[in-house]
Amino acid sequence: MKKVSETVRKLNRDDALAPPSPRTRQSPQPVDTDLETIGHLQEGDDGEDPDLPVALDSQDPHALSGARDNVLEVAIGREVRAFRKKLGITVSDLARATGLSLGMLSKIENGVTSASLTTLQRLSRALGVPVTALFRRFEEKRDAVFVRAGQGLVIERRGTRAGHQYQLLGFSGGNASGLVVEPYMITLTEKSDVFPLFQHSGLEFLYMLEGEVVYRHGDKLYTMLPGDSLFFDADAPHGPEELIKLPIRFLSIISYAREREE
Repeated sequence: MKKVSETVRKLNRDDALAPPSPRTRQSPQPVDTDLETIGHLQEGDDGEDPDLPVALDSQDPHALSGARDNVLEVAIGREVRAFRKKLGITVSDLARATGLSLGMLSKIENGVTSASLTTLQRLSRALGVPVTALFRRFEEKRDAVFVRAGQGLVIERRGTRAGHQYQLLGFSGGNASGLVVEPYMITLTEKSDVFPLFQHSGLEFLYMLEGEVVYRHGDKLYTMLPGDSLFFDADAPHGPEELIKLPIRFLSIISYAREREE
């Protein structure tokens, strides 16, 4: 019993004298330390490597909200990627043609680094475009149309009847994509025996604001109340079939491809 007590005292004394060793924590490895290494790991067996990093390749509507200083880099990166894809070559192909590392080229395309003038010249030669073409998106004019309440341009659309008011709230047809967008505020105030049916190219989106209407699209009818929306192919006959509760107001947004001039 005496020997057991001495052993317990010895263990207690040793524990008191020896401070507990701190727990070793393994520091996390940085994700973006070596894009070039990641690129080689992700490269497929057929040599077709994906754009790096993959997470940055998708569109993020808030991507530039906190990075205004990098707008130029992002614009250049998008142009480099667009020209590369137009040629049908991979990041590795362009890297070999320019003498740049895969990691550096990926950073340029994703707008996370500033390329030197020498680097831009290498890229322009490999892509077969002038250096100024890489700045096109940055220098492109961005328009905005502001319309105060009730001041939209009142127009007459083909097939318009009495009591049908169309206010054009803006127009976007000068962009490089060739897409035309026409937003209208449509107000119906009087009943009519004959309602206009429209049929045109493109897509149309309706959002009901006030009143109640039965709207036709092709051979289907939709009873629309405030808060309801309808999105459809405008090539099918469409228009108000029955005005149930007046006045009726809804937002109509029409989009279609601009016809190219020969």
